[in-house]
Order: sequence, then C-alpha cells, then structure tokens
Amino acid sequence: MRAARLIKMVLLLQARPAMTAAELAAELEVSERTVTRDAQALSDAGVPVYAERGRAGGYRLVGGYRTRLTGLARDEAEALFLSGLPAALREMGLEDAASAARLKVSAALMPSLRDASSSAARRFHLDAPSWYHEPETPELLPAIADAVWDDRLLRVRYRRGGGRDHTEAEVARELAPYGLVLKAGIWYLCARAGEDFRVYRIDRFTAVEAAQERFERDEGFDLPGFWTERADAFARSLLRTEVTVRVSERGGRMLAYAGDRAAAAAALAAASEPGPDGWRTLTLPVESLDVAYGQLLALGPELEVLAPEELRARFTEAAERLRELYR
Repeated sequence: MRAARLIKMVLLLQARPAMTAAELAAELEVSERTVTRDAQALSDAGVPVYAERGRAGGYRLVGGYRTRLTGLARDEAEALFLSGLPAALREMGLEDAASAARLKVSAALMPSLRDASSSAARRFHLDAPSWYHEPETPELLPAIADAVWDDRLLRVRYRRGGGRDHTEAEVARELAPYGLVLKAGIWYLCARAGEDFRVYRIDRFTAVEAAQERFERDEGFDLPGFWTERADAFARSLLRTEVTVRVSERGGRMLAYAGDRAAAAAALAAASEPGPDGWRTLTLPVESLDVAYGQLLALGPELEVLAPEELRARFTEAAERLRELYR
C-alpha cells in the first residue's frame, strides 16, 4: 500500500510544477504528517523531492527528474478507457485504478499537454441516470465486476420475478459473466448461462461467489450489439396490445414522449394522411390499457381514443371529471 502511494506521489509531482502538503494529502487521502514522512522516504531512496517552506512553499521534483514508472497495469489500462464515467468506476471499485492510470498518462505527456484531462473534464460530463431517479449502487456490483474483468465463473442466487401472480422465486445459476451495462442508472449483467446469453438485473442478485476456474470467452461476442438487440426485443415484448387514436399535429409530436419512442414513430409513419383539421388516425402498440391510459392522458386535448371502447370510456370519464373541476 505504501509503495503504491509513494509512486503516486512521484507521479503527482512529475505532472505538476509543485504541490503543497495539503494538496498532496488530499490527493493521497492521508494526513500532511504522512506526506512529510513519505517525502523523506523518497528523498532517502534517491528521488530528488525538494521541500520549500513558507506560504508559497510546497514539494517539487528537482532538476527535471522523470520517473520511468509510467507503464500501465492491465486494470489501470482498462479503467482508463472508462475514465469518462467516474460514477460507474466508483461503483465498480475501479476509481483508484483509473486515478493511477490518468496520473501515469499525464506523467508521460509533454508538459504542454498535461492539462488535457482536466481540460476535457471541464467540457464534457456524462450523467447516466435518468431524471427524478436516485440511483442506488447494488451491494454485489464490485464482486461481479471483478469476475467480469477476470473472466471467472460466477455462482449466483437470483430473484426471478414476472409470474402471473407477480411472485418472485430465488434460483441458483452458474454464469459466465461477459459484460456490464449501465442503463438509466440501473446496472445489468450480460452473461452466458449454459449455451444461452441472458441479461440479469444486478440488484436482483442475492448472493455471488467467484469460482477459481475461468471461462473461455467467445471473442466474437459483441457486448454493445448484444445489448441493443436484447433491449429492442425487450421493449417490443412489452407492447402486447393496440389502441386506435386520433392525434393533432401537436399531439403527433408529443406522442414520442408519452410512451415507447420507436413504437410511436412506426405508428405515425403508418398513419392515415391528415384530414382537413390536421388530425390523423393511427394504431399504436401499448403495454396494456392501464399503461396506455396513464401515458396518453398526458396528451390532453391533442389526442382522442377511438378504440377499444373500454379505454375510450375511461377517457370520457376523465374528461367529465376535469370539466367538473374546472367549471
């Protein structure tokens, strides 16, 4: 642990002209007294660390000293490619590896380029979770992430739901964990179970144990392509019924934000030509009549339900209740 901290201290001083004891303590997550002891240890080992006293003082490397300890370890190199996702790195337990990787890259760059990482960070930030959603880090995520990076088989227990009575059953599985996906603040594992590839919500795992043996990864497996295919199929599988509606021109634009965007686009593309009033009739796939009621009601007077009659009756009742409220 101390050796890694000393290397990190040298890299920090190599990447910047000078740093105060307080700045080093904050970066290394130690006390200023520990920084002083570490600086003395480096000096004793032949690393020319120079301490300047006074208000503008701090630590610096003397004489353009350059360390050769800039080679990236595998976990650092892998984490570097994820460095635009700080929250995801933290949740997977890779924050330290990414920090070390960035320092090593910074130390290897020419002085004129060393501010590139901070310059990019000031100009771009990825916020993965959706609005009004407070993400929770699954407790077992770091252990699963370790197995993914190391190609180790996982023995898991998983809460499987979705029965007609909405009950959940806990099942045991042995999985070959191929990849992790963070979608709208929710973590998923793409894994091979037997001969099939499947998707699991990580917050549904109740226990995981990494096996000693590794699995042989199928090098033809394309994680982004697999996820896109499964996500599209899942979205389509939810749309089990249809409703017929009329929408105004404005309602047609709003439809994409009221439910499944792809289904709305396809329905609008296949809709009838607008009438003299600009309204069009279309058939829209929906998850259920209850879900359609909540989604389509948001369009207010820009949409009229034509069928089924059960849903039209609910909209009629809602309109009458609104009329009473605003009379």
